Amino acid sequence: MSYRRTKAVFIKELHHITRDARSLALALAMPVMMLLLYGYALSLDVDHIQTVIYDQDGTEASRKLMRQFQGSRFFDVVGFVNDYRAIERSIDDSRVLVGVAIPRDFGKDLATGRGATVQILVDGSDSNTAAIAMSYAENVVQNFSAAARFDVQNRLGRHPAPPVDARMRVWYNSSLESKNYVVPGLIAVILMIIAGQLTSLTIAREWEMGTMEQILSTPLRPTEMVLGKMLAYFVVGLTDSTIALIVGVTIFGVPFRGSIWVLAVSTCVFLCGALFWGIFISAGSRTQVVAYQLGILSSFLPGFLLSGFVFAIDTMPKAIQVISLIVPARYFVTIVKAVFLKGIGLGVLWTELAYLALYAAIVFWLSVRKMNQKVA
Repeated sequence: MSYRRTKAVFIKELHHITRDARSLALALAMPVMMLLLYGYALSLDVDHIQTVIYDQDGTEASRKLMRQFQGSRFFDVVGFVNDYRAIERSIDDSRVLVGVAIPRDFGKDLATGRGATVQILVDGSDSNTAAIAMSYAENVVQNFSAAARFDVQNRLGRHPAPPVDARMRVWYNSSLESKNYVVPGLIAVILMIIAGQLTSLTIAREWEMGTMEQILSTPLRPTEMVLGKMLAYFVVGLTDSTIALIVGVTIFGVPFRGSIWVLAVSTCVFLCGALFWGIFISAGSRTQVVAYQLGILSSFLPGFLLSGFVFAIDTMPKAIQVISLIVPARYFVTIVKAVFLKGIGLGVLWTELAYLALYAAIVFWLSVRKMNQKVA
């Protein structure tokens, strides 16, 4: 392999990238646009739940419970209704997600210590959101119940036993904001998509423009062509990575607790594998349309669905979990989240990094082999 020939391909491809100002601007702007779009739109937080209340009791106790819901940041009480039919219509029209029905004699039952009930009606069309809303509503009712039980026991002259004081501490994401979980994984997935798309068209474009025959007539070897083209887009990929990191930390305010060098090394290894994969796809395609479609199919879908970015891999069927083992974004998502939120180093993440290095080496070999077949 000749360093001079590899450098020549690198410079040629870099000139091609910089001459196409619109494509270069799109390649640099796309990570920012995707990060902003998905970072704000893809929120796993469930709050400001639209709620209506049906108070059949009308006592001070029922009004206290209503104030508990009104004071919670998770619920927005948008109205009070006079019958169950009104709750049903509100849920059917998707105006509310939760309906709270307080029965008659609620205050009386509570005052006598017999125990009172309250009904929570939830729209279960979205099962995940409904489950979270139910847990929030149950927490509000339990807090109200604990305070009411204490008051009743004091009034009746019986001092309650000291309650169990469970003090929870959340590590790494103490505010439980979904953006701290989503944005680091989103950076990894976006880089997977961008890197695959950048190089998936490069060789197919040479075939369509008729310049591949000229390249094949030179002493240039497949290894030198693959490395030269990859290095040119590697510069663009590193720029995209830097932009995505700055946007995640400054605009979204995601904490960065780890080593920038661990993240840099991991990003470089991951980018090499993703770029080599795009070249492999491009080498096997004679048209840019086919290369683009294959690039989207092999980067976008696995990156979003099988990387653990949104959906937990442990909850997937066993067959899907096995397939996810060959998705490099799965390991890079783990590295990025661990570096951002946990501050973990290579002492823990070396296995993920080793897999990314192995993946990059295998895909590089496949790309060179595919180019050899084309030359032959």
